[in-house]
Amino acid sequence: MRIASLAARAKACTVGCLSELKRRPAPPAFAMSLFSARPTRHHVTRRHLALGLSALALSLAALSPALAQDKKTLKVGISVGHAEEIFAVVKKVAARDGLNIEVITFNDYQLPNAALASGDLDANAFQHKPFLDNQIKARGFDLVPVGLTITAPLGFYSRKIKSIADLPEGASVGIQNDPSNGNRALLLLQSAGLITLKPEAVKNNNATPLDVVSNPRKLKLVALDAAQLPRSLDDLVIASINNDYASQAGLSLQRDAVIKEAPQGPYANLIAVRRADQNQPWVKRLVAAYQSPEVKQFIESKFNGALVPAF
Repeated sequence: MRIASLAARAKACTVGCLSELKRRPAPPAFAMSLFSARPTRHHVTRRHLALGLSALALSLAALSPALAQDKKTLKVGISVGHAEEIFAVVKKVAARDGLNIEVITFNDYQLPNAALASGDLDANAFQHKPFLDNQIKARGFDLVPVGLTITAPLGFYSRKIKSIADLPEGASVGIQNDPSNGNRALLLLQSAGLITLKPEAVKNNNATPLDVVSNPRKLKLVALDAAQLPRSLDDLVIASINNDYASQAGLSLQRDAVIKEAPQGPYANLIAVRRADQNQPWVKRLVAAYQSPEVKQFIESKFNGALVPAF
């Protein structure tokens, strides 16, 4: 918009100046002589016009790179665990396209979006759309999704029971305390027949423990920070743990989860950038590197359904 404004002003200046020149009478022949170095007003106006247009052209040339940068090095924020393994492959694919990716790893879900919004990162790849939407609503971030990555099915884990059928009455059940993942955990408990939620909360995808209308086993719901749940397994009977934190704790969705989410669902993870950057050339190159055949094959062969390509 800034370039368009400058161009419009240049056009108006050009037209106005030329019109003024046309209205003026031609200077007398003696206006410039061999004995005078002083130019007439006619010549001064033309020279100023040429200088002004030259300066405008230089300004536009200087602005253009800022508005369409194709960066060679990107800082991308990810979470601990499987994402580190995947991005090792993404980096190799991107390098072939001349794009260097510097990975910044986070242990706390609350940090990568703040780092991206503040300019410390160029992109992040750790969250699903409901989580991003909640962060935008709660913290005012101007971030947008630009491409899908993986689906990481959520699971409930336990060190005390081997099957959900063995869940005792009054058991303590850990769920995430952030709105999107807490809602996701409650929906998973409902799908296992352990609780019933208000239909409106299910429809709006914003269920909290206050929306539980039926709890026949009198389960005690304990909301904790997502990163704390693996460390709290000894104090809980079961706990909902996100895939990256589960991996870091040595847990496997296929081997250890007593309840697991279906691989297909609305919780596909994504790459996010600042809204101002969404049309930059490097964004398409980053997404293309992640969504390459090499990365897809790695995910499918390495994780055996614990992670699923979402592209």
